[in-house]
Amino acid sequence: MQILQGKKIVLGITGGIAAYKTPELVRRLKDHGADVRVVMTAAAQAFITPLTLQAVSANAVSDSLLDTQAELAMGHIELAKWADFVLIAPATADSIARISCGMANDLLTTICLATSAPIAIAPAMNQQMWHAQITQENINKLISRKVEVFGPGSGAQACGDVGLGRMLDVDELVALTCDFFQPTTKVIQTDLSGQTWVITAGPTREAIDPVRYISNHSSGKMGYAIARAAQLAGAKVKIISGPVNIPTPEGCMKLSVESALQMHQQALKLAKNADVFVACAAVADYRVAEISTQKIKKSADDMQINLVKNPDIVADVAALSSKPFTVGFAAETQNVEHYALDKLKRKNLDMIAANNVALSGQGFNSDDNALTVFSSKTKTDLPLASKRILAEQLVQLISQHYI
Repeated sequence: MQILQGKKIVLGITGGIAAYKTPELVRRLKDHGADVRVVMTAAAQAFITPLTLQAVSANAVSDSLLDTQAELAMGHIELAKWADFVLIAPATADSIARISCGMANDLLTTICLATSAPIAIAPAMNQQMWHAQITQENINKLISRKVEVFGPGSGAQACGDVGLGRMLDVDELVALTCDFFQPTTKVIQTDLSGQTWVITAGPTREAIDPVRYISNHSSGKMGYAIARAAQLAGAKVKIISGPVNIPTPEGCMKLSVESALQMHQQALKLAKNADVFVACAAVADYRVAEISTQKIKKSADDMQINLVKNPDIVADVAALSSKPFTVGFAAETQNVEHYALDKLKRKNLDMIAANNVALSGQGFNSDDNALTVFSSKTKTDLPLASKRILAEQLVQLISQHYI
């Protein structure tokens, strides 16, 4: 499902180190159906070339207000009228200041003045610059003018500082852009206030030696989307997460784990006080019986690794005396309904969400998915959609069954 199908997005790129992420941002916006036109400031071109952005966007890059050829057709006005959405990423402290003051001394700021399309900025700067009083005044001024502010994120910065100011990751910027055009509706109206949800997400890693491990292709996107939807609906959300490369949804608590045994321990601990437990993680079924303390050197043509079965996290949660409403996931490649119904009954689950990960464009590492959700008495098909939308639908469905 392409949420941005037919949407015309002007991506403004200013002079921050985070500009190196923008080719991927363009590609991901196009994956969702958007037509992207890139506008670069002079400073942005010190970090990334217009040719790169032209190649990934399949459109000419605009970079000058005084381009005589473009201005024959009043290029800055044409772009301003063309846009359905203007996203400035990265948005430096300087660009934020100039836009907030209404300046129009380059192409990007002129477009911001001339467009009737909604504008969003993704701040990117040093943490001290972000916290500076004048920056915050500029941000508040833009917010008062209905400019969307995506971020910033927190973490290590290129200068060595740690704190707020990082541009949000590409995944999150794309999700927020999609949210703008297809905002949450049903889930926000579902009141989960007072409920505690525990959600497992991502893969586990089962060590072989200090440098190798067994894992799978789970990105964690589905679990994190469910966490976000539940939190938006008012629930207190705790994520038990394997190693992933996506940001934690705002307002959710994350406990990071590596192995299935670590996830099992945290799940049993937290599930005792949970109202709803959603086992979305792709947990390794087996672990290495004896982990080598040193790197295993390549020698013989063949080697054997003995594996032992990992505990079944969702089944053990469902067996608790104070059992929460327990939802499992069944990622299958064949006989999806048969295996899902077997797991539902055998593991004493209240609900199970099944998907066919063998199908192209959905499941592991994809932005989209499709689910068939079973309870003991019902079957509900949730057709192919973005994981964000699917998560909202699933949370709505769980809330209807959990009383």
